Amino acid sequence: MCPSTAAANLYFLSYKRIRRTSPDAPLEAELSWLRPCVVTGFCSKDSPWHVPFFRKKLTCVALWVFESAFADIKMNNRAHTFLWGIRQFRTSIPRSRALRTYSLVFCKPEVIHSKRNPRNHLLNGFDEGLQPSVRYLFQDIFISKSVAGCTQTRGIIHAAGFKLDRILCPRRLSFDAKHSFVSDGTSDHDLMKTNFHHTSTEDVLTKKMRPTPVNYKKLAQECNSLSDVLDTFSKAPTFPGSNYFLAMWIIAKRISEDKRRFEKQLMFSHPAFNQLCEQMMREAKIMRYDHLLFSLNAIVKLGVPQNSLMVQTLLRTIQERISECDERCLSILSTALVTMEPCMNVNALRAGLRILVDQQVWNINDIFTLQTVMRCIGKDAPFALKKKLEMKALKELGRFSVLNSRHMFEVLAAMDHRSVVLLNECSKIVIDNIHGCPFKVLISILQSCRDLRYQNEDLFKSIADYVATTFDIWKLKHVIFFLLSFETLGFRPPGLMDKLLEKVVQEPGSLTVKNIVSVLHVYSSLNHVHNVQNREFLEALASALTGCLHQISSESLLNAVHSFCMMNYFPLAPINQLIKENIIHELLTSGDTEKNIHKLHVLNTCLKLDESTYKCIHIPLPQLPLTASHPNEKLAEVLSRLLEGDGCFSRNVQLPHNYHIDFEIRMDTNRTQVFSFSEGDASSATNMQRVAVLCVPKSAYCLNSNHLRGLMAMKIRHLNVMGFHVILIHNWELKKLKMEDAVTFVRKKIYSDEALATTDESV
Repeated sequence: MCPSTAAANLYFLSYKRIRRTSPDAPLEAELSWLRPCVVTGFCSKDSPWHVPFFRKKLTCVALWVFESAFADIKMNNRAHTFLWGIRQFRTSIPRSRALRTYSLVFCKPEVIHSKRNPRNHLLNGFDEGLQPSVRYLFQDIFISKSVAGCTQTRGIIHAAGFKLDRILCPRRLSFDAKHSFVSDGTSDHDLMKTNFHHTSTEDVLTKKMRPTPVNYKKLAQECNSLSDVLDTFSKAPTFPGSNYFLAMWIIAKRISEDKRRFEKQLMFSHPAFNQLCEQMMREAKIMRYDHLLFSLNAIVKLGVPQNSLMVQTLLRTIQERISECDERCLSILSTALVTMEPCMNVNALRAGLRILVDQQVWNINDIFTLQTVMRCIGKDAPFALKKKLEMKALKELGRFSVLNSRHMFEVLAAMDHRSVVLLNECSKIVIDNIHGCPFKVLISILQSCRDLRYQNEDLFKSIADYVATTFDIWKLKHVIFFLLSFETLGFRPPGLMDKLLEKVVQEPGSLTVKNIVSVLHVYSSLNHVHNVQNREFLEALASALTGCLHQISSESLLNAVHSFCMMNYFPLAPINQLIKENIIHELLTSGDTEKNIHKLHVLNTCLKLDESTYKCIHIPLPQLPLTASHPNEKLAEVLSRLLEGDGCFSRNVQLPHNYHIDFEIRMDTNRTQVFSFSEGDASSATNMQRVAVLCVPKSAYCLNSNHLRGLMAMKIRHLNVMGFHVILIHNWELKKLKMEDAVTFVRKKIYSDEALATTDESV
């Protein structure tokens, strides 16, 4: 039982005993009981006054005492005792407790207790000791020692004010002047109708002196810079400090990047910034949880270092209060954590968030909140949690808007979860609403598809056709970004590439160095050749590159020349610049040297084997390490059955210029007869054709097509120059076939049509 309850019960029993034993007991005895009972029993939050039974009991007793007091007031010459009790109830303050608060100090009030005598507490009420219900009776009382600024703590309202000798009760009890206790004609019934009204002197005082809480939206409209917000804070700091950070973030979002960088520097050097940070740390435990999360997000976005004391304090406080997190707070917290670097507090908070999401995932109603949470849980989240979130998203698929569908690609890429069903459904919505889709959204979709290894030709074709149809409204760099994204996906959009090719032929001077290198990389990698203007296109690019030789870096020049060589075109000026000794030395000693050496070897090979004017030039280069090759075992078994033994073919043949082939077969020029490697007669050698059998993966082709990509096309071109007839075996097709069907499949690839016709007639 709480102290207030015990005291109230004790007072009630004492009063009954007094009235039973001494009905004519003086009024002072009744009032000596009523005075502490009113204070401890009626006003305490944990007192029996809040229990209906005790409330009724104490109310009846109090009214009884008041009626007796009013009836005997003319005859009792000690009525001043009752008035004294009322006066004490109105204006008294326990002198044993003092609250000392200072401006902008949001710590717990300093509480000083005097020596407490329980006996005095029960007998004298307010005169001595500390009442257990003082905290609740005076919970809105203002006690201040300073007039500079204002503060607020839990349960206590602080405002700048003058030092007072006594504290005013927030709800002071007073009587109407029209009803006097000394009126001879006042009856009990009239007295019960006395007009009691409450006046709050503290409310009036606080209204005049307490600064109005600032609205961050209004503050962001009134201020033009981050420093203006800090100036406003320094003049009249208010609670909560999160509003100032939110206002600064709103202002920072609407200004340019260069101005934002300059404003942030001024913000960090502003004298009030540290004061605001200190206030924010003190407020962290008492402000609303959603305000705390909004503050963390704004502070991180403003560029405050993550290892600063304020950010770490907020992270720790959010961890301690994570049980207060609802659906809205989940969204805010997830947004803040996405942009933060891993550290102990961030990792702990993310782990707590995962547990919370696992418990509340089925209760999330807002789709954007669901997607924000999915993006935040990270790639290292448990697979079971990812699967649960995927099932929740599939369940809500019917409520997906166009924006939700576009955003889902990025969300799944962020959590590294490849849900083909979900991606297919979202792709359909994106295709149906492709018109008007922003550039950043389309690029994000393509990049997410690359990260998830998701290939949807219909989606890619829809985006490419949309860009080609609206080609004139896009900037040149945007079109090149699209093509670079398609290249990483292995998708070749002929219509869009022809559009850009025509644009380059017409306006070659509009290309920058970066644009030239990017265009050459895309067209050489996808092996795109225009039927009519291919030569003009290469000449236009070579001319544009020649005009930029004075400002191009060595690596960019190497990349550009490498792309030209893959397309079997050799511009004189760029190659002459590249083969200079100082350029070659720079490429061999700086940057990605391994990649540079490989491209220089390709350059050497192209200059030797292709039709160029540089056949006599050889660039001395380090030898490339031999890569281990493992020919397809199933294809080797098929060739053994087809050619009746291993002596008619050779495995893993290493060729000059760093080329190797999986299998080599020697046949006659008509490819009707196979020769054994042991045969050495010269007559057969004059009529011999070397056949290179290459087992190629899907990545050697553009997406869902038979169009070879650049490197494989260049290799076949060079093998033909070296005298080989090249046969390509698709390993994904061979893998599906049984052995008998695989033998038939390879026979059709190796032998010519004439030989196959002769074989069929024999059978």
